[in-house]
Amino acid sequence: MYNRLEERMEHRSGEERYFWWKGEWRTKSSFFGLVESMEEKLKKAGFAPCQRIGSLLPNSPAFLALCAAAWRLGGCVVPLNFLAGPGATLRNVQRAELFSVVVPDFAKPQLELLQEKAGDFPYSVATLDGEFSLCRGKKQDLANPEEDHAVIFFTSGTTGNPKAVPLTHGNVFSNVQAAFEHVPGLGGGKTMFNVLPNFHAFGFTVASILPLLVPDMGEVVVPSFMPPENTLKVLQETRCTALVAVPTMIAMLIGAAAKYKPDLSSLELLVSGGDRFPLRLDEKCERLLGLGVLEGYGLTETSPVVSVNPTYESKKQGTVGTLLPGFEAEVRGEDGHVLPPGNDGVLWLRGPSVAREYLGAPDLTRERFQNGWFNTGDVVRLDEKGYLTVLDRVSDMMIVSGFNVYPQEVEAVLNEHPRVRESAVVGVENPISGQTIKAYVALHPQEGPELTSREMVAFCRERLAHYKVPRHVEFVEDFPRSPIGKILKHQL
Repeated sequence: MYNRLEERMEHRSGEERYFWWKGEWRTKSSFFGLVESMEEKLKKAGFAPCQRIGSLLPNSPAFLALCAAAWRLGGCVVPLNFLAGPGATLRNVQRAELFSVVVPDFAKPQLELLQEKAGDFPYSVATLDGEFSLCRGKKQDLANPEEDHAVIFFTSGTTGNPKAVPLTHGNVFSNVQAAFEHVPGLGGGKTMFNVLPNFHAFGFTVASILPLLVPDMGEVVVPSFMPPENTLKVLQETRCTALVAVPTMIAMLIGAAAKYKPDLSSLELLVSGGDRFPLRLDEKCERLLGLGVLEGYGLTETSPVVSVNPTYESKKQGTVGTLLPGFEAEVRGEDGHVLPPGNDGVLWLRGPSVAREYLGAPDLTRERFQNGWFNTGDVVRLDEKGYLTVLDRVSDMMIVSGFNVYPQEVEAVLNEHPRVRESAVVGVENPISGQTIKAYVALHPQEGPELTSREMVAFCRERLAHYKVPRHVEFVEDFPRSPIGKILKHQL
């Protein structure tokens, strides 16, 4: 049995349609020729077991080959957000104690900014096709070296500073295997569209790594989702069967499809994750993209997929489906006791896909990882049939006049208004009620009378308990977002 990701890549069946890049399909043997070339150069530069190599590469053959080459040498990969800016990149580089950061050859301005801030900055330069024009690094004396670490992610930080989450080869493979068993639309002869950014666990595990491990599955590699018209064009050209995306991307695809009317008849599977999916978009997906959405749920700490609606026949609208094989779940109340099905509480998880710790954060690790269980921090409901509904994050919950209010419920009502494109709800401190509710609302562009905050409040009052009604409504053009499109409520 092969117990490492690069070994499983090498020994999976299927040769000809390994991955698509720049208009043509590449074979498995040509890919591993690229891996061997990268491995040789990394070894000459001094990369050794347990060392960590960062990547600012977008989705590309270079990124996939770098992962396999680093794993062959017993090392670990740290995908970084190319668009995060030099300050955030440098902080993550320093926290992860990297041997080197691989930078795409077209990113000279970003590299120069990093060098200005960091001085002697260990970096290497590669083309997206996978050729190193420069390979250099600096060995790190790691406090806790781990040879089974495959990848370290920095969370998107929607509630504050990003956390560093190390995942082992076993974590990632168990998640791939469980997803393959759970969702029948994956496997032999199918094609995955890889456009989600690889620095996010959803894109990395499901779009990048899964199709390289699953027998006879192809992968279409696209470095950037923007513009969405180009994404539609490649989807149509390659006749992809599976697309995983976040809700923001799906909304953009719907808009582009309404204009260009592509032929997406090959698409058999459209999965949404990374954030809540607005139910009103499902009908538009069926009409303009040819099929509805299967919504799922996951976290970086769970490698990442926890649950998903596995088929269109078994889909339960408004839920994130059933748990993948291997996960144990408990819904716990405020006192820590397990609640019976149908009750709202905090989701705790256990299983082979669950990480062990946060890197360099022992206090946070003790708080969230207890006796093999992980506290997701998400408020959920698990029904008798095993379908999971995510209500909100514990940290987002508001307390108004002694009542618990979850933003997602209020946002769902705001989004029912035909003029509303998207909304976000936060709590504002109040000396009398504890908190009051403030709503930020982005409208669809259209002509007509201006929508007022008073009208929005009246709309909510007809549909919500009085303590759940926003007292303030602010109209905005857009929201501060994470790299995958999540609204950053802590900035609001």
